[in-house]
Amino acid sequence: MSLKSSFLAAALLVAGGVEASGPPTPAGPKGYIVAEVTVTNPSAYEGYRQAVSPIVARHGGVYLVRGGRSEVLEGSPSGRVVVLEFPSVAAARAFYESPEYQAIVGTRKANSVSRVVLVEGAAP
Repeated sequence: MSLKSSFLAAALLVAGGVEASGPPTPAGPKGYIVAEVTVTNPSAYEGYRQAVSPIVARHGGVYLVRGGRSEVLEGSPSGRVVVLEFPSVAAARAFYESPEYQAIVGTRKANSVSRVVLVEGAAP
């Protein structure tokens, strides 16, 4: 499956209310962070890539898509696609706003062009 197909499948799962890995928590729907990233300096970006995974895990997040092959079905091509799933929107926001993540996000921004979106999953 291509990266774009994976991204579209993940987006359809979120939009269609089909849970990718179990039901939402009692606090509400799951939260998803969807990022399109074009890496401009791979060697410098590598430090960010290695540092971010443990931070995601500490906030209850899991990778659903992490830069696999992609195929553009509609629209303009973009970079690699990453889809993170969190137990709630609040958990996804807490990850993004955490001091740990904010300490490394500058490395991503300096070495890539990206778009990052927080998405609320469909209600059960």
